[in-house]
Amino acid sequence: MIERIWKVLLCTLFLMCAVQSHANDNPELRLAAGDSIHITVFRNADLLLDTRVSESGTIRYPLIGTLQVGGLTISEAEARIAKGLKDGGYVQEPQVNIVITTDRANLVSVLGQVSKPGIYPLDPTNLHLSEVLAIAGGVGASGGDRVVVKGTRNGQPFRKEVDLAAIFIDGRADDDIIVQGRDEIYVPLAPLFYIYGEVQKPGSAIILRDMTVIQALAQGGGLTPRGTQRNIQIQRRNASGELEKLSPSLEDRILPNDVIYVHESIF
Repeated sequence: MIERIWKVLLCTLFLMCAVQSHANDNPELRLAAGDSIHITVFRNADLLLDTRVSESGTIRYPLIGTLQVGGLTISEAEARIAKGLKDGGYVQEPQVNIVITTDRANLVSVLGQVSKPGIYPLDPTNLHLSEVLAIAGGVGASGGDRVVVKGTRNGQPFRKEVDLAAIFIDGRADDDIIVQGRDEIYVPLAPLFYIYGEVQKPGSAIILRDMTVIQALAQGGGLTPRGTQRNIQIQRRNASGELEKLSPSLEDRILPNDVIYVHESIF
């Protein structure tokens, strides 16, 4: 019986060391929302805690209360818990150990304008960007065509902006990149334009792909009986941030944040 107990204890210790070794392959790995962690304090079994880092980056620890650990390295989080225990007079020289018990190397974050934002496992591995977005429910109605992917490649920071629609419309299959563990995928809001004056539905609207001025007028419900297609004006900020007033043709392209004004006919 005692021999069986020792075997179980040794197996448990081996598994914990394996998880810790894998989690600490990168010494700069920082705790993040969703991480499951195992906390021990040497010679203080009552302070053992298995918990999960909340979405706000906090945990609830015995005697200390709420602690912010999101964004800290493992050693920094250990030092923060130790300080709380020592300053509170609970343990004179606390030796705190934290082990990440989730395999962060196989998780990816999907944020922004998707149906189901969250943290997802890469199972199976070698998933393409489009496949991960599909797992997250796809791009929402207010999401744009362009998707930002952040992570690390070959030990260097990696950032790529992908035109998701072009993967399928223009056949740019190479842009449907393989997603790696710890990548962050962000789908921003679709770009908007604004239209007012003599149109049926003034306000803001999403810029559809390759949208022209005449298509924007249609998006605004068309002209009122008093409106005219002549002398349409667009207010647009140039590269210097200065506001310019343009007189476009009906086939000119609409850019993000353009403001279109439709004049009243004088006839």
